[in-house]
Amino acid sequence: MIEAYYPPKASVLSYFSSLSLSDIPGKYARVTIHHGSAPEPVVKDYLVGPLPIGSSTRMEHLTEIYHLDAIPHNARGFGTRDWTLPEIFEKMAAPLMEAYKELLGGTPQDTLTTAGSGPFSFDGSFRRLWLSWRRNTPGFFLHPLNLYQYVDISGTDPSQWDQLKIVYNHQVFNSPESFMEAFHNGSLKRVPVIDPDTDLSYSTRKRIGAQRDLDHLPGPRSVSFAGLRFRVDRDLQYVSWMGWGLYLGFDRDMGLSLWDIRFRGERIVYELKPQEALAQYAGNDPFQATTAWFDRYFGMGQSVRDMLPGYDCPHEAVYLPATTYSVDGLTTQQRAICIFEHDSGRPLTRHLGYEENEFGAVKGYELVIRSIATVGKCVMLFFLRDDAETRTLFDYIFHLDGTIEVRVSASGYLQAGFYDETQGQYGNRIWETSMGSLHDHVINYKVDLDVAGTANSLLKTTLSQEAITQPWFEDDWGDEVIQQVVTREYIDDENDALLKFPANFQGGYAIVNQQETNKWGTSRGYAIHPGYSPIHNTAVGSKRLLKNANWARYNLAVSRRKETEPSSSSMWNFNLPGGPPVDFHKFFDGENITQEDLVAWVNVGMHHLPQSEDAPNTRTNTATSSFFLTPLNYFDHDVSIESTNAVLLKNPEKPGDPFTYDDYGVQPAHCLPEHPSPFEYHPAKMFDLDGRPAPASSIEDMRKASELYHRIKLEL
Repeated sequence: MIEAYYPPKASVLSYFSSLSLSDIPGKYARVTIHHGSAPEPVVKDYLVGPLPIGSSTRMEHLTEIYHLDAIPHNARGFGTRDWTLPEIFEKMAAPLMEAYKELLGGTPQDTLTTAGSGPFSFDGSFRRLWLSWRRNTPGFFLHPLNLYQYVDISGTDPSQWDQLKIVYNHQVFNSPESFMEAFHNGSLKRVPVIDPDTDLSYSTRKRIGAQRDLDHLPGPRSVSFAGLRFRVDRDLQYVSWMGWGLYLGFDRDMGLSLWDIRFRGERIVYELKPQEALAQYAGNDPFQATTAWFDRYFGMGQSVRDMLPGYDCPHEAVYLPATTYSVDGLTTQQRAICIFEHDSGRPLTRHLGYEENEFGAVKGYELVIRSIATVGKCVMLFFLRDDAETRTLFDYIFHLDGTIEVRVSASGYLQAGFYDETQGQYGNRIWETSMGSLHDHVINYKVDLDVAGTANSLLKTTLSQEAITQPWFEDDWGDEVIQQVVTREYIDDENDALLKFPANFQGGYAIVNQQETNKWGTSRGYAIHPGYSPIHNTAVGSKRLLKNANWARYNLAVSRRKETEPSSSSMWNFNLPGGPPVDFHKFFDGENITQEDLVAWVNVGMHHLPQSEDAPNTRTNTATSSFFLTPLNYFDHDVSIESTNAVLLKNPEKPGDPFTYDDYGVQPAHCLPEHPSPFEYHPAKMFDLDGRPAPASSIEDMRKASELYHRIKLEL
């Protein structure tokens, strides 16, 4: 891997203050090298710079952001050699060919495909995974079969790779020989094979059913009749809208990030960036019970694909490209990011009143910045990686009042499990032999808030009840009133800042600046407000998540910002739960967090108990989670009142006359909109390691790059 390494915050703020060429931070690259031929094979990250290369350029081992000096080679990044070398077929598949055909109804050369579960290692001393077989048919994620193989691909010598265990219909065999012996002598408890003529189309996206009334008409679409109201500087990757301004970043690990977010000229957030996406499964089989995916390992940014215009984003959205680097070269997606303004369909504020200047409304316009990643199993809008191939939608939504909504939605295929009567407590049956397995999604964000400066504090607000007596209480209601009361306290110790939202959401947390107040003498702040599905991980203590996802145990956490703690995770954490390169709990070492530069680590996600309606794909309307960053006494009043896309009504002069109104001169525009561009969709542009255009990828190559360990095609 080669990608930009972000400069220190102090250097960036110094440059922003002076805009002097002499203050531009030096450019550095992070480079990952696999030292596979070393006596003790390891993986190391290096810092290379300053760039461009000159006499002062150095290459140094990058260790200060990790809790390990080097990454064991068995915990390395994913690679097709894990399943394309001949030893995989010869040792894992060839001995079972007869059984595949009779028990599963096919062979790896035709109707079967396999997938591997992760993590692949605990401490780097081995690299092993369970293989689960599936029917090789459209939507193969939903067609699991009841055979599992535990394979060892440790080390750099494939001749030492081996098959350790085979499980079929809950029967365990320690070698291919013992399994095939049971297969031949009749002691194997067999599962009926489905009829080869069985209709498997339930897992496809081809439309079925009668057309609904009026569905032959195209649905409504958003049109900015007066022209777009946001600006995009493509060279600077800078976006501005209605007082908001921000820079866009993009990297291999987690994709889209936002930087230097300002509102009405003041920086609100220095860095807003996803950190990790966890999916932990449950089930009564070796594959589901051992799965705990970390999407950073596979590369959320590297997994971004071009969006479908008019479907993933409105027709008039502005699209921006993104380029990532891999062992195969450079990949550019032309529609990696989309930006659009839309009418939320509800007023942001309104009131019906009869005194002068009481009656009116402000339109609820929003700016949306979106990216979609497809990671092996599901789409995350910045979507969640749900299961087999999920698309994750990552939405950053900006409001007129200074609020930022961070939303993640998911759609895609489930990582289905084989259904039998022992699986009921781990999910729901969704087809004859398929079940949707229970799992958690937790996605972590880094939120580097700078509220009226970098010196901030963590405010905890608690709502409770009190019984109070006052001399003015009426006797007929008694002499006591029970009512709510608010308690405010500052959390000073970092160790006390690993947080969960209170029961019934009776309270919350905010980042405030105690030294800066609004007009009313209240400390200016921004609240971290829960949105849809504010969850944390359910299962704690699993060996596969022992130390590598400690952040997932909380709704949020707040730590003192350090350059040595740029992220809550790393791509290497996936395969090192016993001793991860980034151990989140080590961030919390008792430091004072009062009026310091703070970072909030905020989780979103969902407890996903799949149902039949998740086939063929999970729906974004329910598979969604969010949080809000919203002003808390930051302003003297609601600043959305500044909007001229508003109306103020005045009482009629005579009874029965209509109300008069002031629309501030902003009247609805109308013209014949341009015809939407014809729908088209192109593969990514590929470049070789030197940046030269490379031949277009075949569909099979695109599948391998997208589906990774979820579709392992064993080839001779």
